[in-house]
Amino acid sequence: MSLAPFKPIHHWLDNTAAAYMQPDDMPVVDFSHPAGEAALIPHDSVSWQVFKNPVSLFIGGVTAVILELAEARVRAGVWDHTSFRTDPVPRLKRTALAAMVTVYAPVSTARSMIAGIVRRHSRVAGTADDGRPYKANDTRLLNWVQATAGYGFTEAFHRYVRPLSAEERDRSWSDAYPAAVLYGAIGAPRSEAEWKTQLAHMTPQLSPSPIVFEFLGIMRRADAFPALARPLQKLLVRAAIDMVPPDVARIIGLTPKDGLNGWQRALVVRMARSADRIVLRQSPAARSCVRLSLPEDWLYTRS
Repeated sequence: MSLAPFKPIHHWLDNTAAAYMQPDDMPVVDFSHPAGEAALIPHDSVSWQVFKNPVSLFIGGVTAVILELAEARVRAGVWDHTSFRTDPVPRLKRTALAAMVTVYAPVSTARSMIAGIVRRHSRVAGTADDGRPYKANDTRLLNWVQATAGYGFTEAFHRYVRPLSAEERDRSWSDAYPAAVLYGAIGAPRSEAEWKTQLAHMTPQLSPSPIVFEFLGIMRRADAFPALARPLQKLLVRAAIDMVPPDVARIIGLTPKDGLNGWQRALVVRMARSADRIVLRQSPAARSCVRLSLPEDWLYTRS
């Protein structure tokens, strides 16, 4: 069957994704240069597979933030010191670009960006709603933030794109660890077992907050997707809620009704698996393959 009728849609998706990765208030990142320079995370890693999928990334990112907002000090740092509440889409774009740079960009670019983030975090401090003081560069909090991101992105790919083996899940954690250390998260999990241990340790320290539900409301309404795809946004938020560990969900007040039902889950899986086959030639994943003298569709032929 000829793919010609789908080329305009593919072109539109490619341009839309490229624009999303270049926020107006941040410098342009060229993932295709300098030629041959490796990334912080190996190109044959699980992370390079996971981060090429825009559908599972959105789902995993929402799950990660839910878990972050369940910790009072992280919650205060995110909600009181960022523009997420008042201007969510630019904040989402900056976060997405930072994640892409960490995974795909030349190591020199990634190190420079991470150093800048660490410097900005050094100025963030305050008091949480439970009375505890916090600093954004507190290693314990950074460990939790890195752990929630690792869980969210890997679990979303595992559930909705393709099952990852136990070895692949461990590799996902271990491959990402050197980058986590640069952020200051020296105690970030390095395996699935370490993630489960950290989750068990943190769960009793988590607490409910209306901010979690305010965040979910924003994610349902924000113009995070192009207009044609926006009706599906609420469904992907449900998919993210579905991945919150049950004990955490009970603490923060989420119920199974907030997640997916059978037909919704099947639709999300179809969307995520379809997205994994669409080669976005302007994406960080494809441009980074070119930088390493690999075919731009190299990651897609390995799925």
